[in-house]
This record gives sequence, structure tokens and C-alpha cells, in this order.
Amino acid sequence: MNILITGPAGSGIQTIENLLCSILKEEYYVFSTKEYMSRIRGGANTTTIRVEAKRVNAFSSRIDLLLSLDRRGLDRIQERINDRTLIFGDVETESQTAFRINFDQIASEIGHKVFANSVATGFILGFLRRDKEKAEEITGAFFKEKGDEAIRKNREAFSRGYSLGKDMAEKIDFSLEIERETRIKNELFLNGAQAIGLGALSGGCNFVSSYPMTPSTPVFTFLAEKAPRFNLIVEQAEDEIAAINMVLGSWYAGGRGLVTTSGGGFALMVEALSLAGMIESPLVIHLGQRPGPATGLPTRTEQADLLFSLFAGHGEFPRLIFAPGDLLEGIWLTWKAFNLADKYQMPVIILTDQYFIDTYYHLEPPEKEKFKPEYYFEENTPPDYKRYQFSPDGLTPRAVPGGNGFVCVDSDEHDEEGHITEDRLMRKLMVEKRNKKLEKFKANDMIKPSFFGPEPYEILLISWGSTKNMVLEALERIEDKRIAFLHLPLVYPLPETLGKYLDKARKTIIIENNYTAQLARLIRMETGFEIKEKILKYDGHPFSVEEIEQELGRRI
Repeated sequence: MNILITGPAGSGIQTIENLLCSILKEEYYVFSTKEYMSRIRGGANTTTIRVEAKRVNAFSSRIDLLLSLDRRGLDRIQERINDRTLIFGDVETESQTAFRINFDQIASEIGHKVFANSVATGFILGFLRRDKEKAEEITGAFFKEKGDEAIRKNREAFSRGYSLGKDMAEKIDFSLEIERETRIKNELFLNGAQAIGLGALSGGCNFVSSYPMTPSTPVFTFLAEKAPRFNLIVEQAEDEIAAINMVLGSWYAGGRGLVTTSGGGFALMVEALSLAGMIESPLVIHLGQRPGPATGLPTRTEQADLLFSLFAGHGEFPRLIFAPGDLLEGIWLTWKAFNLADKYQMPVIILTDQYFIDTYYHLEPPEKEKFKPEYYFEENTPPDYKRYQFSPDGLTPRAVPGGNGFVCVDSDEHDEEGHITEDRLMRKLMVEKRNKKLEKFKANDMIKPSFFGPEPYEILLISWGSTKNMVLEALERIEDKRIAFLHLPLVYPLPETLGKYLDKARKTIIIENNYTAQLARLIRMETGFEIKEKILKYDGHPFSVEEIEQELGRRI
């Protein structure tokens, strides 16, 4: 069952999503994602919820049940409605499967139209004939901080909606049986922001600074909520320049800092990113992508900052760029980012997007024992300590102030002790020292791409980031044994095994949420291999499973 709820900002769409997911996830596999306009009130936002008997973690555009809290909401999703979509709400349509219900009016009869979200939640659960008592209990607990009167009113609203939904199901002779799955009660139900936050905490993050910016802000707020429990220092900076420099300061002092931002904020951080390259400081940046240029579509999704994150900063210095494709990768790669940033003394950038950050689904709890911080700095230094002493692999032991040695860093070119120099030979050796570290990473800690499908194969699909699960489900539907799929969780440096996969394919197709096929351009630049077939989307919305399935059908 694919459920879509639409309504203006401020009408409680997110409350309905939270309540429905909290209730349904106890018995079924649930997937939820949202798209919303850049406004506090008004407009037309939507939430899509998939309820399945099997694990589900990808966006499907199909709508089986549509609940509208605003008659204007249907205009924007008309192409997703089919002749079997059941529509309920204050709508004006000639569809024979549409039924007019004024949820605001029912809520006003209870006391205020603010209760419309509880009426709507009750209606959906009544229509689906779910357990009323358990649902009422969860609804009451959801509003407990608002006081007894709010709990009573919302329960009353839920009950009214439930009865209405149950009666409607009987009236139109609707029934739906989804097999219950009892094993999922012990699973996590997370979104992308929580996955990144959990990865940061697992990696020993003890300082986070940010200037709030959609869609990265949920990572910041999640970590702020967990700060007391994990002894985490949280600082909302006055701007992005201050935020990243605070994080650099935390690493210099022996902390483990994270800065989270979006494209426009990252643009302001570029000078400090170069500073990290020059002083060989660890740095972890979470970059939640959104459509640009400039303010663009601040609440929508896109994968258009790959090349920006790769080439940002003046001068040449190494960096790592991760792009998790699912929630487990979000936890694992963020944890790994802290350890690798510390080990190789370089910036690590984690690329996500609005779709990834705002999407919920079930996840089997990972083994916590595998996610331990690895520390590489020295607390006690000898008197003759040199912060940038030359070594065959470019790595020098990183110390923090407080030992017997002097820990000197400088944004100018410097000698081994960290003092400013303009010596030609020293400049040459320092450039080589800094860039050697990437070669050591390639030799020792390279992250392999994820391969799915048959061997041998004729057609190879390639993607990165949040498109992963839509591609996997589309391939599951197509069932074509000629097709394999390669997903890159590490997008820079490119895996050295990439050429092996490319050479085996008769046809290669890349799938990206941008206009210029940025990963394809990077692959051509690094390997000389040109990917001619491209499936691209850049309207601010994620790919759906159906879109990828249809595009592949036309191309193979």
C-alpha cells in the first residue's frame, strides 16, 4: 500500500507521518519520505508512506490511497494519480474513486482545526482496519508534552477519524491484508539525518558546529539532542566561516569535530577547507546537497555538488569524498570519515541530499562493537618534535598542544617545524608530502564499490549516493540477467578496480540526479572512459523506482 498525504505547510503533515509510521512500523515494513516547499505556511507539501510485508527502502511514485488536507494539493501530483487511486479529503475532482471529506470541519467540531491531523491519522488507520487501541495509545503518548487536555482532544479526534475511515472502507467494500512481520519490532527505524548523526557519534565526534541550512540542519539538531548523553559540545555559529574554523580549532586541540552544511554554506567554507589542506588538519564535513545555483530550491534534492566538493579550495591538497547510498552506509561511512580524517590528516567530505536526509525506513541494528573510534594523535611529544617532519608516505605524527614539543601550524607555506618559509626546495617537498597521503590511503584503506548482479554481464549501471535503492528495486522488477549494477560509496578517489568493471560491459549507463552527469565526467577525467548512456534528473525531485524502470526499458 502506497499512501500519500498532501496539505499546506503548517497543517500537520509531519505529525501524520510521525504518527502513522510509529504505529505501522510495529507490524510492517514501512518507508517514508517527504517533499516540501520553502515556506513556513501555505503551499502544498507531500509525504509518501509505503507499507509492505517485505523490506522496502526506495521511493515509488504510485499512489494507492491519497489523503488531501487542501484541495489545491492535487494539482502538483496529478501525474502520480491513476484510475485506481482512492482519494479522500476536501477535493474537487470528477474521479469516481474520490470521496469528499472535510477534515478541518470535523476537527473544528472537536474544538479546533489543529486536530485535523489526528482525525486524518485515525481515518487512514480505520480505513486499513488496524488495531484501534494500540493506535490510540501511541497517539496519546505522542501529545503527552502538550498536557492532558491536548491528549484527550487528540484521542477524540483520532477516534472520530477512525470510525469515519472504518465506515468508508465498508461503504466502498475495501479490504487490504498485508502480512504482519513480528521480527521488525527490534529493528531501528531511522532517517538519513539520524544515520549520519549516529555515525558521527560512533566515530568519537565530540564537537559540532553549524550555521543552520536546509537540508543539513536535521543532522545538527539530532546531535544537539544527544549532546548531554554523549558529552558533545554543540555550537550554532554566527556564519559558516566561523563554524568550519571552530571545527578546525577542535581538531587542533585534540577533539573530533564535525561541520554540517549545504552548498551555499560550503561555498563560504572553501578558504578554511584550504587551510585544513595546508596545516594537514583532520576535518569532517557533512554536505547536504540541494539544487542550485545560489539559493536554488532550498528544500529540494539534487546530486550536483560532487565536482564542487572535489575542486573546492585553492591549491592542491588531498581529500576523501563519501556518498552513502543507504542508511547503513550513512552510519558506516560517517564513522569511517572520522577515523580516516584522523589517520591521514586531511578533510573528508560526506555528500548526502535532501531525499537521503528526510527518508525513513527499517534497518537491522548494526553491531556496535564494530564501530569504535580510532585515535591517531599524540598527547606527549618530545622537545625536538617537528609537526611536518618529512616521511616516505607523507604522514607525520600529529600532536596536540600540551606536550614537551612545540605544535606549530601556519596557513603560509612552512618548513618541518611549521615556521613560514619561501624556500623553493622546501615548497616542492611540502607539496609532495601533502599529496603523498592520498597514495597511502589508496594502498591501505581503499573502499571497494558495491557490485550487484550476474557475472558475466552485458549492461552495467553505475550510480552514487541516494539513487542506490531505487536502482536496486527497479532491477528487481525488471529481472534481466544481462544487467549488473555498480554503486560507488567512495566517489573520490575513484576505486582502482573501476576499470575492470567498465571493460566487461558491452553498454554502460550512469544514473545521476544532476544535469551534467558529474560522476561520468569525473570517470572520464580520471580513466579516459566515456559513459555515453545517461539517465539524468534535475527537477528537484528524486528518481522513483518506476522512472528508472521505464528509462531502462527504453534503453535496453
